[in-house]
Amino acid sequence: MRHGKKINHLGRTSAHRHALLSNMASSLILNKRITTTVAKAKELRKYVEPLITKAKTDSTHSRRVVFSYLQNKESVTTLFGEVAGRTSERHGGYTRIVKLSDPRLGDAADMCLMELVDFNDLYKKDGAAKKAKTRRGRKGKKEDGAEAGATEVATAEDKPKKAAKKAKKKE
Repeated sequence: MRHGKKINHLGRTSAHRHALLSNMASSLILNKRITTTVAKAKELRKYVEPLITKAKTDSTHSRRVVFSYLQNKESVTTLFGEVAGRTSERHGGYTRIVKLSDPRLGDAADMCLMELVDFNDLYKKDGAAKKAKTRRGRKGKKEDGAEAGATEVATAEDKPKKAAKKAKKKE
């Protein structure tokens, strides 16, 4: 049975696991991209994303809370400066996990590349206008009323021609 197994212990004691996640989070914030195993990346995502959300409000309290997790002054200043500035418009999903094709040689563990989403310039479109973000679907609006009227006029003109063609075919 799987009851009460929400946390992946990663084969470590509690203190070792917290130190591992803290160091990996600091490395991710400073370097913007790290290579690790898939299991560690999934646990790191749960650890880092609340910290990035907390960094959006720059107050002494939030800095102290984040520092209690990271234990690294450089990563805290980077998080509240550069990272929080770029992720201010995003409502979550700050990290991306990209699985790599080849496993690790020593133990054949599945490897992945974990990165901060807003710091990868490969996926950004140059010159594209920002879309308004919404959480619900909406149908596209017609921009010009003249275009809609023009299509209606064209269909109205086509109807007599079609009727004339049908009459010719019947004869």
